[in-house]
Amino acid sequence: MKKLRVLALMHDYMVPPDDISGHDLATVKWKTEFDVASTLEDLGHDVRKLGVKDDLGLIRQAIDDFKPHIAFNLMEAFHEVGVFDMNVVSYLELLRLPYTGCNPRGMLLSRDKALSKKLMAYHRIRVPDFTVFKRGLAIKRPRRLEFPVIVKSLTQEASIGISQASVVEDDEKLRERVKFIHHSVGTDAIAERFIDGRELYVGVAGNERLQVFPIWEINLSKLPDGAHRIATDRVKWNVEYQKKHEIKTNAATDLTTVLSEQIQRVAKRVYRALEMSGYARMDFRLDSEGNFFVMEANANPQLAFGEDFSESAERAGISYDDLLQRILNFGLRWQPERPG
Repeated sequence: MKKLRVLALMHDYMVPPDDISGHDLATVKWKTEFDVASTLEDLGHDVRKLGVKDDLGLIRQAIDDFKPHIAFNLMEAFHEVGVFDMNVVSYLELLRLPYTGCNPRGMLLSRDKALSKKLMAYHRIRVPDFTVFKRGLAIKRPRRLEFPVIVKSLTQEASIGISQASVVEDDEKLRERVKFIHHSVGTDAIAERFIDGRELYVGVAGNERLQVFPIWEINLSKLPDGAHRIATDRVKWNVEYQKKHEIKTNAATDLTTVLSEQIQRVAKRVYRALEMSGYARMDFRLDSEGNFFVMEANANPQLAFGEDFSESAERAGISYDDLLQRILNFGLRWQPERPG
């Protein structure tokens, strides 16, 4: 294996300290950054961590000084604006520096939940009915969109703005929740038909030749009676809440072989329809009748050791070390000029 100079791009407040003594590495906010950087170093690569906030000049300077073979992209925003993350990758392309993860086009198409659903519907991939409520315009539900619906941010990820109150059953509650997204999250809102059932995740990796990982599931069976089985902000990020309600993710082992293969095939179709590359995670809902719906596609999902994506890769026989090396290889092989 060739030793690479890897420029690890991360948010300035997520750079792991040089001295990690006294830190619980299982719960630190910079766990992903530490896991990735330390594992790449263990693989023999020369890694330079660069914290970025709002200055692209830092990236250009680091490239001139360090002369990396590739950038490992761990940025989820730029200047704290989520939809700007693709512009960082575009900048790397203009500098002709290979990078890990999804290309700008795939990031753009997948981040916008409405645009991605329109593309999936065109490719006859089943998605729930939905509508978009833009900020500053009247909140009026189209008749075709039946209750219950779930209201989310159109572009934010990581369950930001999602709570039990996100599932609404009448127009008054719908207006209240849309206004909450507009004012508190600061984005347009998408309301989609709520699919009551199980939440499944499918990891996909590669550029042209794709590998689909085993289907993963978030277990929400111990939530309080009457609670909707959805991945809220607290479900995903509140450790105490997770412990209290025994929230875990694990392989979805009770699906039939036929259903599993159908879901995995659709995950690959979504990846290609949205022109993604590198690695991604597809989110599905499975109802009680065995019908599954694509909810969204997530470019560059969490890569921490022990998270859903790396755990599903492990179940497919790919160790964490091997997973990161494969992601590097995908980045080195990606040719951004091909779509042009």
